[in-house]
Amino acid sequence: MELRHLRYFVAVADEGHFTRAAKRLGIGQPPLSLQIQQLERELGTLLFQRLPRGVALTEAGRAFADDARRILRDVERASEHARRVASGELGRIRVGMINSAPFHPLIPQVIREFRRRYPNVAFSLEERTTPGLVSAVRGDAVDVAFVRPIHGSSEGLDTETILDEDMVVALPAGHALAGRRQVPLLALSIEPFVLFSRAVGAGLHDEIVAACRHAGFSPRVVQEASQVTSIVNLVASGLGLSILPGSMQHMHTDGVTFRPIARPVPKARLSLIWRHADRDAPQLVRLRELIRELAPAARRARRA
Repeated sequence: MELRHLRYFVAVADEGHFTRAAKRLGIGQPPLSLQIQQLERELGTLLFQRLPRGVALTEAGRAFADDARRILRDVERASEHARRVASGELGRIRVGMINSAPFHPLIPQVIREFRRRYPNVAFSLEERTTPGLVSAVRGDAVDVAFVRPIHGSSEGLDTETILDEDMVVALPAGHALAGRRQVPLLALSIEPFVLFSRAVGAGLHDEIVAACRHAGFSPRVVQEASQVTSIVNLVASGLGLSILPGSMQHMHTDGVTFRPIARPVPKARLSLIWRHADRDAPQLVRLRELIRELAPAARRARRA
């Protein structure tokens, strides 16, 4: 028995006539009659009582019709479900991010808009360091992640740059440099630094150190931290100053003053990574398309 047998049977049951059912199905009446006869032989019972003008369901036919209609509805629902999953409208996506990512307005906007457009996609968030997220993506613990530059091999991963934002100086409130409109990096040469630990933030750590060396000095690091929020709090305590992604100014932490850096300005790159093998996963494709749609406006807003 095949689905076409059920469709043919239901059409005849609905129309009560082989000719009208054949016209509805777009096939000839003799082939339709033959298919119904084959179905009856397989079931071992008559489904229709043949009348001078049409057909009527037998008792067995009425029982079979209820089940046939239910099966066809279930098949249609299953087909629709598969189509919606394939189009990215259903399913799940597990997103990882570093703890500084949500401070850039683009990231919360992407999350809100994705959940608005695809309310039937289960959306989960997990926060880790960049190395932790690389491992999580490779290990299928998350599907996609917002990360800083990866230190080491990116084999098996696809990477797409989302934005390169200017970095700024984070100064303890009342610091002598806080009154400047812009701060040259060389002015920081004798200052104590609080920086990202290279073990968890090699990309930003190396960018900052390289920028300082280009300005003519090596930063005097007195404390390292693994989370950008911890760094801001350590700056607020007066332990030292730091260089951070510009979006961290949205923290509005008491005891910290942010100032732009005079050119050349070091950049903080934020990228999206995912498993190369899953590059065509529907939900992932939808997320990447949304980021590409929203990112240009976010960049213009930051420059304005």
